[in-house]
Amino acid sequence: MSAVSYQLGPHHDGSELYVPRATPRLGDVVPVRVRVPADYPETAVWLRAVRDGEPRLSAARLESADEHERWYVADLLIHNPVVSYRFLLDVPGGYRWLTGRGVVDRDVPDAADFRLTVHEPAPAWMDDAVVYQVFPDRFARSDEDHGPLPEWALPADWSDEPIAAGPGVAQQFYGGDLPGVEQHLDHLERLGVDTLYLTPIFPARSNHRYDASTFDEVDPLLGGDEALASLSSAVHARGLRIMGDFTTNHTGDGHEWFRRAQADPTSVEHDFYYWTPGEPGYVGWLEHSSLPKLNYNAPALAGRMVAGPDSVIGRWLAQPFGIDGWRIDVANMTGRYAADDFTHEIARTIRATMRDLNPEAVLVSEHFHDAASDLAQGGWHVNMNYSAFTRPAWTWLAEPGTAASFMGLPVPVPHLPGPAMVATMREFDATVPWAVTRHQWNMLGSHDTARLRTVVGTPAMQEVSAGLLLTYPGTPVLFAGDEGGLTGVNGEHARVPMPWDDIEDGGPRWDAATFEVYRALIALRRSSRALRDGGLRWVVVEDDGVAYLRETADERVLVVLARASWSGAVLPRHLADHEPEVLYGARALRVDDDGIALPGDGPGVGVWRLA
Repeated sequence: MSAVSYQLGPHHDGSELYVPRATPRLGDVVPVRVRVPADYPETAVWLRAVRDGEPRLSAARLESADEHERWYVADLLIHNPVVSYRFLLDVPGGYRWLTGRGVVDRDVPDAADFRLTVHEPAPAWMDDAVVYQVFPDRFARSDEDHGPLPEWALPADWSDEPIAAGPGVAQQFYGGDLPGVEQHLDHLERLGVDTLYLTPIFPARSNHRYDASTFDEVDPLLGGDEALASLSSAVHARGLRIMGDFTTNHTGDGHEWFRRAQADPTSVEHDFYYWTPGEPGYVGWLEHSSLPKLNYNAPALAGRMVAGPDSVIGRWLAQPFGIDGWRIDVANMTGRYAADDFTHEIARTIRATMRDLNPEAVLVSEHFHDAASDLAQGGWHVNMNYSAFTRPAWTWLAEPGTAASFMGLPVPVPHLPGPAMVATMREFDATVPWAVTRHQWNMLGSHDTARLRTVVGTPAMQEVSAGLLLTYPGTPVLFAGDEGGLTGVNGEHARVPMPWDDIEDGGPRWDAATFEVYRALIALRRSSRALRDGGLRWVVVEDDGVAYLRETADERVLVVLARASWSGAVLPRHLADHEPEVLYGARALRVDDDGIALPGDGPGVGVWRLA
């Protein structure tokens, strides 16, 4: 197979090369730039911006040019809280639009236009964050005695296989606790992560604890309030951060509010829920009677849940707990039922509460699908990025015929070519502002999905997957155990206890080589500002190999990912102003007058600093 030569097209994104980093205010005029290759046939470039619902056109000015490319700049008035814009390129015989999905030669909807917003982005510490998700029941258990087990719990040995489906899934109880997490913080530091995200820690009647029975205390089975305060203190003493998980959409049917509501129809709490004439007499999340849905028409509910320092949101941000933010479970359904839609109001209220108590706290929504309409409203900072990252990545990386379930769909995980993955990523990324994209929580698995190793099948393909995760725009999130190649066919089966004996002694349940891959890639990300904060230019998109540039004002990094052997590619010579420096992978790039030759072997990952 012979290498294919690639030429770059017109490009714009929201990174610092194209848009000033500062968050604009209403009335500001922001310079926005677009780069066009020298051999592109445009005769003029125009900015099309939507103001008060009406598109306006203004001419872009040629700012600079050399033998390789031309740079244009236009003035964008921030007249509305969210301003959408695109570029019009005048070419012989027609025109081209440049939107977040790339260059097209026809009219397209505004959904993929670029966006600037006056809403503050996620706090600056998220620029560098690498998040580590822990499911408390399965991470580590200490020797502390937390009292007798509740009736619902089915005790399991630490080496038992998790139940994948059917009876006992939610009741299988391993006994991991918060002191156990604290005792293993060295593992997080060795790996290089800096943010610990805990799934729910409130008392409940399940191992996942999304069916809380109270929000007023930490589950005694996890060590209680003192254990959380101690863990938070230990985390912060190491310069790390800690985040909680809270369900604003529902409580458990054993929750003290719900019990009061059922017992007394005249109680304040009775208005906190939706009631129906048929069985079970109330609305449950996705018809699960164990999870009664909260009704934000109730005047007092916001004060209990999300508004002010005495709310659930506020209390756990305060000392001695001092968590650094919240991930909100099923955020997309919170406040939505039939004709009711309070979602954006609730999100903004949570953010205001957090801002007053800790301006550095981050607010992350869970939304498995298209979250665009919820992410530019001044509420959720970012989303768990299943739609724009996890799902398309799986379709390219998955081993054909994998037994892994495809995130709720009744079909196998497809095995799609590179162009399908990239088109999906671009389509979803294009619907939110870059200020959101650069902090989105990107994952290759979570407590709600199959394990990555089960999806991709081999250590080599997991390395390719980790290479994508840790070089792509956004915040990388790892599910505890993925760094050691743990397996599981679905979300429940994936909640595997961490095999600490094997981790420490080199046993068969832990892939130490994969741990070193993650460790090296996390360190690489930390060493490169372009990988943490740069723009994104796709430069090669083939069935089995893809490549992109991450660029800041002071650095250009090339990432090449291959799931199998492919034809290789040749990029324009001017992209490298010195001999490419190998940052990851052992292979040097060949550079000559013909261009930069990318290797066609695979599976594998290569990362080079070009300029």
